[in-house]
Amino acid sequence: MRIRPATGQRDLDLCCKLDHSFETDQVYQMDSWDHSGTIQVTFRRIRLPREVEVSYPLQGDALRASWQYLDGFLVAVDQSGINGYFSFRTEPEHSLVSGCDLVVDRSSRRQGIGSALLWAAEQWSRERGFRRLVIGGQTKNDPFVQFCRACGLSFCGYNDHYWPSQDIALFFGKTLR
Repeated sequence: MRIRPATGQRDLDLCCKLDHSFETDQVYQMDSWDHSGTIQVTFRRIRLPREVEVSYPLQGDALRASWQYLDGFLVAVDQSGINGYFSFRTEPEHSLVSGCDLVVDRSSRRQGIGSALLWAAEQWSRERGFRRLVIGGQTKNDPFVQFCRACGLSFCGYNDHYWPSQDIALFFGKTLR
């Protein structure tokens, strides 16, 4: 497998065809409390009564439209073709690279592809002098949260009603050295 920049419409079309969905039996529930000048927000991992399949929050035309604003787009390629991608935007004024999509085709997961894409994005960011990498995912996406934690990213915030589904986004970040 190798990681390379996406080239042309064909790569983008192949990325759209990847299975972006996932299954989970864990989600994160947000509790907030605002009293006497103290604001507290917690996310509790809770078990669902049964496993559910969750669709990716951006699909089809919405996913394609989001790609026109990217500063970087890396794909993971092996002999069978593209099996994952990482797209991102930069915020030079904050020395930040903000991950938009980190997707590995369902049939190719748990083989180190997501880690390789994340590592390549970190390298890309360091080479250009960025100091921080942040990526967000749904509160429904427990596999994403576990992946981020395993890769050394720390929880760094949330955004309520972030996704088109109105789901909360959890953000994980890493300082680049």
